[in-house]
Amino acid sequence: MHGPAWVGWLLVLLGAAGGAYCLWRARTGPAGQRGEVRGEGLMALGMAAMAWPVAPSSWSPWLFAAVFGAAGLRALARRHLHHAVGALTMVYMALVMVVPSQQAGHAAQMGQMGQAGGTGPMAHAAPGGVPLLTGLLLVYFTGYVLAAGVRLVPAVGAGAGEAVAGGPVAVAGAGVLPACRVAMGIGMLAMLLAL
Repeated sequence: MHGPAWVGWLLVLLGAAGGAYCLWRARTGPAGQRGEVRGEGLMALGMAAMAWPVAPSSWSPWLFAAVFGAAGLRALARRHLHHAVGALTMVYMALVMVVPSQQAGHAAQMGQMGQAGGTGPMAHAAPGGVPLLTGLLLVYFTGYVLAAGVRLVPAVGAGAGEAVAGGPVAVAGAGVLPACRVAMGIGMLAMLLAL
């Protein structure tokens, strides 16, 4: 990822907190949503690991691509399209992490040979990715976050009314999956913008 280290740390915090909360809620949430909430929690933890700004060389982008690729295929098999898009977006970002580092290494070799216009090795890699694909993913996640956020607000208002009527346990888990997805969508937007 490109950008200031504090953005990476904020993404790590968002991903780790969201992932831990989703995994904790998956134990006690509605039985029909436990698998999806668990998947969102694991995706959030993966996002936190990918955004870790301290030692990016210790994490292999190929490992991220393999893990999230398998998660994306599993989500497609289960017809969880949003989860599949999220997992495949993580694969895309992992592969983009490989390409700029290879380009930077090539430019450094060219600079050492005196063929890079006398500029020497690159200080950092240029932002990577396919602009059209990155733009489409930004549009998708922006739309998803806005739509899911709007749907989440009435659920909280309805939950408060039902909690007074004596149903706080049933209502407490109802908004976990959409809330986890909104948090993940915001994290995806930040990572795509920093790509």
